[in-house]
Amino acid sequence: MVDVDAPQDTPASGEKKPDNITRIAAVWATVVAVPIVLVVGLVAFTQITKATAPDAAPAPTASGPIAVPSTAVELAAPELSARAAQVCLAVTSQLPPQVRNLPARKVSAGPEQNAAYGEPPLTVSCGVAQPTMCEKVDDTSGTCVPLVADLLLMNRVCWYYQDKADRTTFTTMDREVPVQVEVPSSFTNRAQWANEFSDIVVQTDKSITDGVPSGCNPGQ
Repeated sequence: MVDVDAPQDTPASGEKKPDNITRIAAVWATVVAVPIVLVVGLVAFTQITKATAPDAAPAPTASGPIAVPSTAVELAAPELSARAAQVCLAVTSQLPPQVRNLPARKVSAGPEQNAAYGEPPLTVSCGVAQPTMCEKVDDTSGTCVPLVADLLLMNRVCWYYQDKADRTTFTTMDREVPVQVEVPSSFTNRAQWANEFSDIVVQTDKSITDGVPSGCNPGQ
């Protein structure tokens, strides 16, 4: 049976008891030494990591307008009457430097009546021939707008559109001076691209009623 009241073992005679002061000093030395070792190790690890880590990737930049050729877009510049030239200058002076992500481009002739954007180019031409409605349903001459043609009334502008091999042509039917927008076939929702210019047309090119199909004139 173990005697719980038995005295604890005592050091053998002649054995020197630990010095309390010495023991406390040793403890404090250990407490101070451990953090120093950790700090030194951390610094060394950081230096090694910096030396071996690859260069950081450059920060991404915001996407800007698409790249376009520096060459001018070939566009005709027919001679205009004084009034038509005045209206066209009003139209082109209000055109933006960029349409969505398409930056403006140089044109080969008539910057006061023509404009171009992007690649393949979307073009704007003011002062083109005035579209007229055909007089007969069976007129297939191609010189007039078929009576059964679909017309688009977008933002108070009446547009006549024609699908061609590589683009769709939109021409105003209800304006004092006709404006034409040609949109490449590779563009989706081509009518919406033409409609980007409707507000400018309304602001700068007066509405007419003569020769405009019923229901297409917004009555400005």
